[in-house]
Amino acid sequence: MLKRELHTFLTAMMFFTRIPCPKWVDHNPTILSKSAKYFSLIGVLIGAIGALVFLASSYVFSKEIAILFSMLATIYATGAFHEDGFADVCDGFGGGWTKDKILAIMKDSTLGTYGVIGLILILGIKFSALNNMGIIYLPLLIITGHSTSRFIATTLIFTHPYVRDTNSKSKPAATKITKSMVFISGFLGCLPLVFFFKWQVFLVLIPMYLSKVYLAKKFNKWIGGQTGDCAGAVQQLSEVVFYLSFIALWKYI
Repeated sequence: MLKRELHTFLTAMMFFTRIPCPKWVDHNPTILSKSAKYFSLIGVLIGAIGALVFLASSYVFSKEIAILFSMLATIYATGAFHEDGFADVCDGFGGGWTKDKILAIMKDSTLGTYGVIGLILILGIKFSALNNMGIIYLPLLIITGHSTSRFIATTLIFTHPYVRDTNSKSKPAATKITKSMVFISGFLGCLPLVFFFKWQVFLVLIPMYLSKVYLAKKFNKWIGGQTGDCAGAVQQLSEVVFYLSFIALWKYI
């Protein structure tokens, strides 16, 4: 039981990060789908890396430089996995007008104008939002932003069907998850919110989920469901929405 769960967790870690895993861990599609319950825990891990880099850098450099190093650390640790998905979605839905064209553009490894602009804007907003927060809360905010946003992305996989042809050469993805997996992901993803010691902070989940609903509606209209890139886009957008919502909410709590 424990070994099976460890295998499941390591599969998620291998898929979403560059952190080395044992050779016996692979991209088994069945285990990958089961590993969805640990997506949020991967977020905690990546967020912790970003938080530690921020703390270490802040002793030497300014707050702004420390935030940039933190962002670079999380991007490097994941291989820009979710950023790549976000850019693909920007290109696909920005330049495609049919389902087949959108999917074809999203599978193309070439980065287009929409993707470049999208990445610049979302990374710029993320940096500005983090820089707008008090330094004492930043480490916990970084961890929570990564964990909760991955939970929101998990809900997209649960609520919307996977539409990409599984026989294509596209990268593997978790395609079907259960309610219990979503519950576990939600528990692990939202657990860091407890350490703010204010129940009101859970309200940030509302705008985060609404951002997912907005994108999901767009995905459903144009391609009839979601792909791994779509989940990546939801993660990136909901992470930024988390930071912005926290800034707005903290003024009143």
